[in-house]
Amino acid sequence: MTRDDPRGWRLGGGVAYAALTTARLGLRAAAVVGADGIAAGAAEFELLRAAGVAVQVMPLAQGPIFENVETPSGRVQTYVEPGDPLPVVAILPAWARAPSWLVVPVSDEILPEWAAVVPEQARLTLGWQGLLRVLVAGQRTGRKAPVRSALLSRADIVGVSGEDLGPETSLEAAGVCLTHGSRLVVTEGDAGGVIITAGDRAAGSHLWYRALAARQVDLTGAGDVFLAALAAAPTIRNQPATRDAGLTPDDARWAAAAGALAVEGIGLSAVPDRAAIESRLAGEARRRTV
Repeated sequence: MTRDDPRGWRLGGGVAYAALTTARLGLRAAAVVGADGIAAGAAEFELLRAAGVAVQVMPLAQGPIFENVETPSGRVQTYVEPGDPLPVVAILPAWARAPSWLVVPVSDEILPEWAAVVPEQARLTLGWQGLLRVLVAGQRTGRKAPVRSALLSRADIVGVSGEDLGPETSLEAAGVCLTHGSRLVVTEGDAGGVIITAGDRAAGSHLWYRALAARQVDLTGAGDVFLAALAAAPTIRNQPATRDAGLTPDDARWAAAAGALAVEGIGLSAVPDRAAIESRLAGEARRRTV
């Protein structure tokens, strides 16, 4: 729900932001999106298709509805209406051969069976925040304590904001929910973030990165843009997106630039392309040199 759109709402959801980011980076992208009757006709789907995303819209009787209000003390998110689970569907053979997958739920709508849909050899990046929300219609979104799940066990990269984990959950407690060797990416907005290799206590197993300065207009989707850019980073630097591929400081800076650009506009229109990210990184390098 939003007041800055004539419809009174706009299409959100991590999958839309992640798929559009992937396509605007020049990579082939396909998206399976759950949407109810109103949302299924959203103009945002044409934006995705125009960027080259192959979209499969799965009809839902009811999609989830959120209202986000930014305040000086942080975001207040209300769960207006609940949505239905996304049914497990057969994936087109050409799509199933993709070497990199992203699963980005917003309201715990992804059934555990989806973990088995991702091919064994493919790398899976999971947006964790949608599985950590306590959702009651008409009430402010709450937090769940992290627990292991089929999707977490299968994931190679897990992204979440520190706000969604909450101060009561330590990085160590979050990390034990992941498979040994997978990467936990915790974003902290303009404070940057950290990438942790689960189960690795060796010195240097934590990769801290800085945020890039940004003029904040709309924070919605920034984490999903960051995560999609991070997942795409090895391919951008001509490295295979294998399950055991590491993440470098350059990958984190690349994703941070994408996230910074994403907050400087409204909704999906602010999702950056490759040229914009490279320009922001070049400008940041000049600024730091000065």
